[in-house]
Amino acid sequence: MSDKRAILFANGELHQTAWLNSFLLPSDYLIAVDGGLNHLETLGLVPNLLIGDLDSVTEEQVSRAEIQGVKIERFPVKKDETDLELALLAAHKLGFRELIIAAALGGRLDQTLANLSLLLLPEIQDCQVRFEDGQEEIFLAHSSTQINGSPNDIVSLVPLWGAVTGVITQNLAFPLKNETLYPEHTRGISNTMTAASATVTTSSGDLLCIHIHPPKELK
Repeated sequence: MSDKRAILFANGELHQTAWLNSFLLPSDYLIAVDGGLNHLETLGLVPNLLIGDLDSVTEEQVSRAEIQGVKIERFPVKKDETDLELALLAAHKLGFRELIIAAALGGRLDQTLANLSLLLLPEIQDCQVRFEDGQEEIFLAHSSTQINGSPNDIVSLVPLWGAVTGVITQNLAFPLKNETLYPEHTRGISNTMTAASATVTTSSGDLLCIHIHPPKELK
């Protein structure tokens, strides 16, 4: 098991990149998820792994990656998994337990919903997994989860595919006290932090936490 992070670059939107300068660490294992290679090339970075059916990159890019010593895992275009699912499974198999996914939000709604649903992937439930774009971080709030940020940061709690029971929050402006959140209601949307950290506790169900903070490059 590795104590290093795996950073997965998907083929979605990446509007801001300046935050990555201070966010990325030299020890990070960089994974290009098919067309995510384009983002890494724009940043002047070489991935450790390129994975997917590679229909969103050119053969010239693949050849260049091979010359650079990048490990390449190519899959058929006709497959049951998305490239991001394959990348998450590969990162887990390599022993990484902190998985951060960039450029996986925005663009096609079906892809975004599918990407968020991957947080429920059984094989990665022993990992810390989150989506990050420099202004939003999205992750599953488990039995007890701490959110680190600043006062007035927005926190939205969204039940995934079913009710979430026993929701208790601390240091949020509108506290939840052993309540049940339902996916067909908007009770958990647009709360705000009252301190540098907040806590969310749940008893059952899958709760999506969306933490909106100032862009990292402005902090």
